[in-house]
Amino acid sequence: MNTANFPWLTTIILFPIAASLLIPLIPDKDGKTVRWYSLIVGLIDFALIVYAFYTGYDFSNPDLQLVESYPWVPQLDLNWSVGADGLSMPLIILTGFITTLAILAAWPVTFKPKLFYFLILAMYGGQIAVFAVQDMLLFFLVWELELVPIYFLLSIWGGKKRQYAATKFILYTAGGSLFILLSALTMGFYGDTVTFDMRSLALKDFALNFQLALYAGFLIAYAVKLPIIPLHTWLPDAHGEATAPVHMLLAGILLKMGGYALIRMNAQMLPDAHAYFAPVLVVLGVVNIIYAALTSFAQRNLKRKIAYSSISHMGFVTIGIASFTDLGLSGAVLQMVSHGLIGASLFFLVGATYDRTHTLMLDEMGGVGKSMKKIFAMFTACSMASLALPGMSGFVAELMVFVGFATSDAYNPTFKVIVVFLMAVGVILTPIYLLSMLREIFYGKENEELASHQALIDAEPREVFIIACLLVPIIGIGFYPKLLTQMYDATTVQLTARLRDSVPTLAQQTEASKVSLSAPEIAN
Repeated sequence: MNTANFPWLTTIILFPIAASLLIPLIPDKDGKTVRWYSLIVGLIDFALIVYAFYTGYDFSNPDLQLVESYPWVPQLDLNWSVGADGLSMPLIILTGFITTLAILAAWPVTFKPKLFYFLILAMYGGQIAVFAVQDMLLFFLVWELELVPIYFLLSIWGGKKRQYAATKFILYTAGGSLFILLSALTMGFYGDTVTFDMRSLALKDFALNFQLALYAGFLIAYAVKLPIIPLHTWLPDAHGEATAPVHMLLAGILLKMGGYALIRMNAQMLPDAHAYFAPVLVVLGVVNIIYAALTSFAQRNLKRKIAYSSISHMGFVTIGIASFTDLGLSGAVLQMVSHGLIGASLFFLVGATYDRTHTLMLDEMGGVGKSMKKIFAMFTACSMASLALPGMSGFVAELMVFVGFATSDAYNPTFKVIVVFLMAVGVILTPIYLLSMLREIFYGKENEELASHQALIDAEPREVFIIACLLVPIIGIGFYPKLLTQMYDATTVQLTARLRDSVPTLAQQTEASKVSLSAPEIAN
C-alpha cells in the first residue's frame, strides 16, 4: 500500500462513524459485547491516527499535510477537504487518546448500552473532523453534527437535572454556531470568486472593517465553546449532570475545539483584525482566570468546582493566542493538550468517587482517604498537575504563556505588568481551592453516614489503568516539553510571524486616527 497517497484522514474520520452504524446489528443483551466492540474500534482508530502521523507527517513542515480534497458541490466550490498541520495534529491525537479511554471509562454503563456506544463512536469521528476539515461550510456541518451526540449523552444518561443541562448546552452552542454559518457565508461570497476553502479564504483581501465584523462573529461562537465568560454558564451545568465518560469528552476535547477554531479562523485567517481584538482577548483571559478561580472557591458541588477550574485554566489559552510571540502561542497549544489530559483525569476521578460515596457535596464527604487509598493517591497526583506543579505539563504550559506574554513587544509595559500580576494571582488561587478540595474529601474525620454504609471500595485495575495512561503523558510532557512542542513549533512560528506583521497595521491605523482628529484643530 502506498502510504503517501492513502486517504488517512478520511479513513480516520469515517471509520468510527461507519462502525457505529453496525452496533444495532450486534447480538447483545447485557452490553458486554458492544462495549468490547466499541473499545476495539476506538483502539484501531487511535492506532491509525498514530501510524498516519508517524509515517506521513513532517514536523519541520509548517503547512498542511495529509491533504485530501474530493468534489462535493462544485458550483459552490464546496469539497470534502481535509488536512492537518501543527495546530490540528496534536488535537487529533488527543481526541483519539481521550475518546478511547472514555470508552473504557464507560464500562459500567448498563442502561441502553448500544445507543450509548453508538453516540460515543459517532462523536469520535465528528470531533476529529472538526480539527481536520479545511472547508468552512464543511467545518460548520461537522461542528453542528458533533453537538447532537453530546445532547443525547447528557439528556439520557445525566443526573436529575439532565434535561435542563442538555437543553442549555444545545441552545448556547447551537446559537453560537449561527455566527459561524453567517461569517462563513459572508467570507465565501465576498469578492469576485465564491469559495469556502480555508486556504483560498485566507488569501482574500478583506477590508479591515469587514475583517473586524467577521472576527466578532467568530469570537462569539468560539467564546461559547472555549468557554469565555460571560458565555460560560452552560459548562458547569453540563458537567454537573454528566457521567464520567461524557465528562472526559467535554473537558478533554470539546473545550479545545473553541481554542483551536479561535487560532485557525480568527488569528490565521483574519490577522489584521486580530491585532485589534488581541487586547480584548487578553482582558477576557484574565477575567476567566480570576473570576472562575474565585467562583470555584464557593462551589460545594465537586463537579461544579472542577468545571470552574477548567474555565479558569482556559483563560491562559486566550492570553497565549493574543501574545504575538512564538513562546506564548506555543504555550496556548500546549495548554490545550495539557488541560485535555488533566481535565479528563480529574473528572474521571470525580465520577469514580461519586460511584462509591453517592454524593457530590463536599460537606457530606470527609476521611474517605482511609478506605480509598489508591483513589486518594491518583486524585492527589492529578490535582497537583492541575495546580501546575513543576514536573507536570500544566506548569510548562502556563509558564510559557507567562513568559511569552511578558516578553511581547505588542503591548504597553504598564498593561503587561497588570496582566502578568493578575495571571500570577490566578496561579496562586488554584492550589488553594484544589488543596482545600482534597482536604475536605480525603482528610479529617470520616462522615458518619458514609461510615455507616458498607466499606468503601478502592480503585479497581481498570480505573488505575485509565489514570496511569493519562498521567504518563502529563508527567512526560512536564519533564520533556519538546516531546509535544516539536510537533507544532514550525506551524506556530510561521503563524506568529504573520501576526507580528499585523501589529504595525494596528499602530499605523491608531496614528492615522490621531492625525485625522487633530487636523481640524491645525486648520483652525
